[in-house]
Amino acid sequence: MIDPKALQKLMSLTRRAIDKYEMIEEGDRIAVGVSGGKDSLALLCALKGLSRFYPKKFEIVPINVKMGFPNETDEISRALCEELGLELKSVESDIYSVVFNIRKEKHPCSLCSNMRRGALHSAAKELGCNKLALGHHFDDAVETIIMNLFIEARFDCFLPVTYLDRSDITVIRPMLYVPEKEVSHFVRASNITPVPKNCPEDGNTRREEAKNALADLERKDRGVKMRIFNAFFNR
Repeated sequence: MIDPKALQKLMSLTRRAIDKYEMIEEGDRIAVGVSGGKDSLALLCALKGLSRFYPKKFEIVPINVKMGFPNETDEISRALCEELGLELKSVESDIYSVVFNIRKEKHPCSLCSNMRRGALHSAAKELGCNKLALGHHFDDAVETIIMNLFIEARFDCFLPVTYLDRSDITVIRPMLYVPEKEVSHFVRASNITPVPKNCPEDGNTRREEAKNALADLERKDRGVKMRIFNAFFNR
């Protein structure tokens, strides 16, 4: 049972980003990447809630790309979609085999992410969607800024709205203003159990290193993550 108070807070922060960056237009058919993790499940709930009263009418199409991991399941995502009155579209892929068995990538996250996005873009277009919503939140943005700065020596991050001319689809990130702690609170309050992480690299990625470094900085200097976020997005 989705907690109405937690959902209201989640929708408020989500709508703030949607309105500021004009992410949604009348008649949009929006694919939502649903991995089964807490971020994508929270995004799905927020957009479904907003669709009931948002002044610009839009449709939601939940899409799950099956990565090919051992013991992978979409049951949790499918059950939540049914509760929300939505039908989950599942797409088969061989991403796990390509990344870990064939390519044997030393740092697999980039290739894995690119392949997953490609599969999502293709599925979204096949299902008649003109936009794709991803579950990146506030903390993801700050971590990305730090990773790009320290690893690639550039001050950069994903954008709130990105039009991809090659696939003719617009990617939106409605949870840009949602802190990860609010996402975690929402799924706990709503008794939503996300799919356990089963990637072999989980906990050993560069993103995890950035997350830990930022957590340490935030403990020593409260508000540093917000200042980093504002330095990029308020330019």
